[in-house]
Amino acid sequence: MKVDPIKYSEAGTFEDTRFEKIHNVVFNDSVEASIIVAHEISNLIKLKALQNKNCVLGLATGSSPIDVYEELVRLHKEEGLSFKNVITFNLDEYYPMSKENTQSYWYFMHEHLFDHVDILPENINIPDGTVDKDYVHQFCIDYELKIKDAGGLDFQLLGIGRTGHIGFNEPGSHYNSGTRNITLDHITRVDAAPAFLGIENVPRVAITMGISTIRRARRIVLLAWGINKAEVVKKAIEGEITSEIPSSYLQTHNNITFVLDESASQDLTRIKTPWLVKPCNWTEASTIKASVWLSELKQKSILKLTDSDYNNNGMSNLLIDHGSAYNLNIKIFNKLQHTITGWPGGKPKADDTNRPERKKPAKKRVIIFSPHPDDDVISMGGTFDRLVEQGHDVHIAYQTSGNIAVSDKEAMKFAEVALLLNGDGSNAQKIIEDINNKNKFDLDTIEVRNLKGLIRRKESIASTRYLGVPDENVHFLDLPFYETGKPKKNKLSEQDFKIMNDLISSIKPHQIYAAGDLADPHGTHKVCLDALFGSLSELKKEEYMNDCWVWLYRGAWHEWDTHEIDMAVPMSPDQVKKKRQAIFYHQSQKDGVLFQGDDSREFWMRAEDRNKVTAKKYNDLGLADYEALEAFKRYYF
Repeated sequence: MKVDPIKYSEAGTFEDTRFEKIHNVVFNDSVEASIIVAHEISNLIKLKALQNKNCVLGLATGSSPIDVYEELVRLHKEEGLSFKNVITFNLDEYYPMSKENTQSYWYFMHEHLFDHVDILPENINIPDGTVDKDYVHQFCIDYELKIKDAGGLDFQLLGIGRTGHIGFNEPGSHYNSGTRNITLDHITRVDAAPAFLGIENVPRVAITMGISTIRRARRIVLLAWGINKAEVVKKAIEGEITSEIPSSYLQTHNNITFVLDESASQDLTRIKTPWLVKPCNWTEASTIKASVWLSELKQKSILKLTDSDYNNNGMSNLLIDHGSAYNLNIKIFNKLQHTITGWPGGKPKADDTNRPERKKPAKKRVIIFSPHPDDDVISMGGTFDRLVEQGHDVHIAYQTSGNIAVSDKEAMKFAEVALLLNGDGSNAQKIIEDINNKNKFDLDTIEVRNLKGLIRRKESIASTRYLGVPDENVHFLDLPFYETGKPKKNKLSEQDFKIMNDLISSIKPHQIYAAGDLADPHGTHKVCLDALFGSLSELKKEEYMNDCWVWLYRGAWHEWDTHEIDMAVPMSPDQVKKKRQAIFYHQSQKDGVLFQGDDSREFWMRAEDRNKVTAKKYNDLGLADYEALEAFKRYYF
């Protein structure tokens, strides 16, 4: 049997990839890519078994390899793949960290892989987060020797951190570094914070395989999913080799593939600006993208771009198609201008030929899906307000309870108030005791979770009332996939889809708004969007769905690129303030929330700044000067 690694030809011709120093393959989504990687590993295991040899695998943790492990488990259970000849060495472990801790990588690997296959326990090697401090150095030496004694790594699976780290080799790591303990970068700890329920709980130190250890593997596959990884992926693949981006060291490996989804690949030159690589076959979408990029590059409005601007930046054949820069500029300017509307539900009795939304029906039934109980106002509070003011039948659907994002301190405050109001007859005393007796990484009791969910419900109702939505139009779906009480969620089930289907069927909407954040393939926004897409697939045969348009917004972290925007809704200064106030009603999410990300600003500040930046980008292109803009991309199903 021959092991068939991911073929080089799939990455494109030399002309396409001339800026790239590491072989990479781009897939439509992370699930498809993960299955292919899992099959490469499976083939290698089988080949080694036929040769009566052990297969030595270097394994990674984090969200990136989860689907790879899931497919390997399926291959074991359904197709008889055996792991009895497999020896594994994990990349890293937090320090100090007990094996029983649900945040440990020992726990992660057993939960996702080892407990479900027939690997021999003595063949599992994971850095020991409990080793005595004085013995760590010797442990690392022994770990290196154990890899060597096993014959070296046949295959190393990697993820990549936003710092460019592989394993926990943070910026500054040496090319020849071996297994060692290391201080974690702040960004790495920020990214781990959701799993630890706050950055203050994330360890500052870890044990990691070194760069040299990783590079000695005979085959390396690195996985990168989501827009959050796009910038560092470009640096690793196209940049210079530097200790500031440790993954760039992999440029010198002779058998490596970066496996990317579309979002993680979007900053690569051949994808972001393909006209700089080779002549393009211009579509309307790529033409708009190129003209906007050129306008930003030259710091000119669209209408001021010249023939030489286009010719000098790889777009000469674009001018041939349009005759002149003037003709092209007018076309792009009009296209961008037509995305702007103060009537997100369509303007009644107006020519809608060049408007992003239809004029009929004049009063539309609208569902705004919000993954958490504040994404609606954070991401589209101004548009939300416009839809209500313009008389549409607006429904808000909160897909999850959001209970995990409420701090214990916030829950304690409400429990103590309830105790004072209701006395010992309520379960408030039990909730107070549960919180007081809770250890650092204990899961909330069901009573505490229910209280936290109730806090978020009532904050949401206060916000929607402020914006004029009747209570009966506010729907709390509490999708079951979310209700695990911990950061790791379940997969979507038929019950999740049924809840979504029932709501859509009952309202029969003309418009659906939903969060289009795809940064993390295992994040709540992505799962909630998958729930919607699954429902749309099941319901699209229904006649009423022929009149339903879907608009995707983005959350507090990212915005659509200008060329991607199909509808931009302006906000006046007063409306910006009104949106801010609607966000303020979600008081449990102010002043140091649990899942802050790497941005220290509060959500209302991020949203305001993002909306103002979008408005400025439009103005810089030569369009009207608005206080702020909310942006949407239409999804066709």
